[in-house]
Amino acid sequence: MFFWLILAASAGCLFLRFPYFYQDVKHIVSKLKTRRRVLDYIQRNYTILDRFLEAADTQPHKPLFLFKDDTFSYRDADQLSNKAARALLHSGLVQQGDTVALFMGNEPTFVWLWLALFKLGCSAALLNANIRSKGLLHCFKCSGAKVLLVAQDLQGPVEEVLQDLQELEVSTLVMSTVCSSAGVLSFTDTMNQMSSEPLSPDLRSHVTLQSPAVYVYTSGTTGLPKAALLTHSKLWGMTTILRSSGLTYKDVIYISLPLYHTAGFVGFAGAIDMGITVALKNKFSSSQFWDDCRKYNVTVIQYIGEIMRFVCNTPKKANERNHKVRLAIGNGIRANVWRDFLDRFGDVQIMELYGATEGNFFLMNYSGKIGAVGRATFLYKWCFPFAMIKFDVDKGEPVRDSSGLCIQVPKGEPGLLVSEISAGAPFLGYARDLQQTEKKKLHHVLKKGDVFFNTGDLMLIDQDGFFYFQDRLGDTFRWKGENVSTNEVADVLTQADCIAEASVYGVEVPGHEGRVGMAAVALKDGQTFRCVSVFKHLEGFLPAYARPRFIRIQSSLDITVTFKILKTKLVREGFKLTQIKDPIYFLAEKEKKYVPFTLELFHAVTSGDMKL
Repeated sequence: MFFWLILAASAGCLFLRFPYFYQDVKHIVSKLKTRRRVLDYIQRNYTILDRFLEAADTQPHKPLFLFKDDTFSYRDADQLSNKAARALLHSGLVQQGDTVALFMGNEPTFVWLWLALFKLGCSAALLNANIRSKGLLHCFKCSGAKVLLVAQDLQGPVEEVLQDLQELEVSTLVMSTVCSSAGVLSFTDTMNQMSSEPLSPDLRSHVTLQSPAVYVYTSGTTGLPKAALLTHSKLWGMTTILRSSGLTYKDVIYISLPLYHTAGFVGFAGAIDMGITVALKNKFSSSQFWDDCRKYNVTVIQYIGEIMRFVCNTPKKANERNHKVRLAIGNGIRANVWRDFLDRFGDVQIMELYGATEGNFFLMNYSGKIGAVGRATFLYKWCFPFAMIKFDVDKGEPVRDSSGLCIQVPKGEPGLLVSEISAGAPFLGYARDLQQTEKKKLHHVLKKGDVFFNTGDLMLIDQDGFFYFQDRLGDTFRWKGENVSTNEVADVLTQADCIAEASVYGVEVPGHEGRVGMAAVALKDGQTFRCVSVFKHLEGFLPAYARPRFIRIQSSLDITVTFKILKTKLVREGFKLTQIKDPIYFLAEKEKKYVPFTLELFHAVTSGDMKL
């Protein structure tokens, strides 16, 4: 008895000194099991398609996904993807091992087609359904595909670049029974006429887990998208996120993110790994979010931070806690939104993640620490080497010591997160873009000859070992000798009573060093911009150098399909009144308020008569 009392007391002391010890060990064990599992798959040459075929055989009648009022079982998906694969072979345009581009949003056909391509031993390039013109051509060229599969409702954008595609000798197949353009072939009729019998595994006999599986495009918030390569082994590593997050075979996961985006695609693949049901939304709707969750008996939701904010901004309803959602998995949720979500919608576990499509490093906030994206323990760092290094924002490069190595930052100080590239943590790069691939590598970081992946993210590790996202490097600017975090300023702005959304960036001003802060904001419904109260709010939370000098009022902010705000155009337009029709307000420090930015003020600022 005495022994057990001593043991219990020792365990209690350990918990008080290291409150996250058991969670840390459990997480590390889970990560190592996942790594071992993927290595086993590599040895067996077992792909996500093999897992799907197993599920279709063992649970044929279980719903794979729910879409609008339709239900598609695992057997339905298997048979329809067989038809699609046979139709592709019948066309004579696709052969085993090819890359085929998909240009469509969230719909059942997307699922049939990528399963069909895997059955043919092909890889899929997942084009963003919102790209147009030159961007569409650029993304298609990156993939190296010679066949483009197009959704019926996206024929218009394809017709705009059809001549260019034909010059590239690209075959375009549209998911329709009728085609309005010459040179575009109908695919639906052919698919419907095909047999649903299984295809020979020999068609994919050449595929290994190191073969390309999909090409997923970066969101392109600061330029043209890049095609990140995911091999079958990389895809396995990403799909196991759902398993590591505590899902069970009884769960129903709600995916409103695009399937052509990493989060949406990996969420769906992870559901196949778990053998669970997906409630698929064609396009995210904040007003329909909880109604959908109730309709489909959803237990797990997948999010990107802005989705959670949109949901929190909806009008309050009496039944908003009437749901079965127990877990939310995603990334990018701000601390204030995290708290608001829990306060309004009940006890939902938020599993915040950190990672990049092309990256080789991953974090999970398994402790539930609000605002954090994960934890840094000595054990985790030993298993998955990374470093936090000093970065010179002005020069756009890491700070190095006299021997040419990078300097690590202490806890509590922001630094650039980099992760070691190795056989166990490879960086596969971007398709047909060696220059951009090399730009993501840092050499001689901690010792001569090592190579690290540059995440491009400034992070901070606190004294308890928690990671906090600070900013993207491109979203940090220097003003009056200080580094300004656009993420921090945007967080403060959106806490003002009248502001719903904010995008913060630095703009150049003639005669001034660095960049001055500017914000584009969208106001809450029925609200006007409050010149005095916004100033007082910013004054209470931000130092003088971080307060935006210019605030541009927009009806809504331009965003990518994954709800990342597009800043390129905003930065280019700056505060040029001749190019901007939106109202702009200027920070009048002496008057302690924002005032309308007039042509008189514009000339005073640009001529140098007024110093900021």
